Amino acid sequence: MKNLKLKVARIEHDLSQEELAKKIGVTRQTIGLIEQGKYNPTLQLCIAICKTVNKTLDDLFWNEED
Repeated sequence: MKNLKLKVARIEHDLSQEELAKKIGVTRQTIGLIEQGKYNPTLQLCIAICKTVNKTLDDLFWNEED
């Protein structure tokens, strides 16, 4: 499942995948794979992303199931 919430938060902060990756110490490919839903990040990585884009874990990584 694609993580569009992460992509939107990244764009809201005017960050490219490369810029976000550098801020949290991963590769641009890692950010791309997370956004595509092809990589399941560790909790530590999720927290680093959330702190960088000023969002909570629920904001970016919780999927509401109907």
